[in-house]
Amino acid sequence: MITTALIGLLPVLIFLVALLYLDSYKMVEIHVVLVVILAGGMVALSCLPISGWILDLTGWEKAFYSKYAAPLVEESLKALIVVVLIRFNRIGFLVDAAILGFAAGAGFAVVENYFYWQDGNTTNMGVWIVRGFGTAVMHGGVTSLFAIISQRLTERSLKFNPAWLLPGFALAVVLHSIWNHFFFNPVMSTIGTLLILPPLLMVVYRKSARSMHDWLEIDFDEDAELLEELTSGEFTESRIGKYLLELRGTYKGTVIADMLCYLRLYTELALRAKGMLMAREGGLDAPVGERTKEKFQELKYLEKSIGKTGCLAMRPYLHMTRKDLWQLYLVD
Repeated sequence: MITTALIGLLPVLIFLVALLYLDSYKMVEIHVVLVVILAGGMVALSCLPISGWILDLTGWEKAFYSKYAAPLVEESLKALIVVVLIRFNRIGFLVDAAILGFAAGAGFAVVENYFYWQDGNTTNMGVWIVRGFGTAVMHGGVTSLFAIISQRLTERSLKFNPAWLLPGFALAVVLHSIWNHFFFNPVMSTIGTLLILPPLLMVVYRKSARSMHDWLEIDFDEDAELLEELTSGEFTESRIGKYLLELRGTYKGTVIADMLCYLRLYTELALRAKGMLMAREGGLDAPVGERTKEKFQELKYLEKSIGKTGCLAMRPYLHMTRKDLWQLYLVD
């Protein structure tokens, strides 16, 4: 019984730990991963009464429900966890999308396998190899793919468009349904899952890490150049200086001054976030510090002082995508 429990519960968690270990930037903190795993487990618990209600309402056979309805229900609920993370700018790059998506699926798989084990299905080792190395990895893998695709489609915009979630969601549902059909021998399906999903995630993971490194270098230089313009003695002759002078007819002088302070603080914090990530890549831990915390408080005060329309007016000179907002979350 202990052996079957370990085979059913550990493989997906070991793979998740491997993803965390490979995260050289340490962008995803352990407590966040644990919360997402817990959320995935709660989703699995909620699926039990939902599945029973749908079966009672429709009169479908369990086999039919498993092949066609269960993937839609389960992937919808797991996707909600990822959507919340994306919506509140808690995912910045494909690397953390892969980790947190897999964590949501892993939490679901662990609870699902636990209840299967509790029902007395503890003796057939072949079943548990399939559930532990196949079903569980499938749950983590398809949710991770949904997170990766959704993050890729939404990261370059501030406006959240639900339509961008559909491609990743459709892929997750289709892959889940294909798994539940067991077109091949269950053991062969498990081997196929292990040969396709983990390597695919690793390829995306590695590619994202390289693109993040390139983004850090390019964006760091752009932010440094912007900060130099803001603090130079020839500020009024710069692009930003001329732009702010043009706004004098629309906003009071005190608001223009607050805008300038806001631009400077925002850029300093963006540089601080990139510096922290570069330090982590080199194996160093860069603490935030009290001065950075004070800058955040000042930034929030300036946002209220300038108002929404003033913030919109500054947006052409701020790197304001969800990826950039995630930077501020990182140091906050």
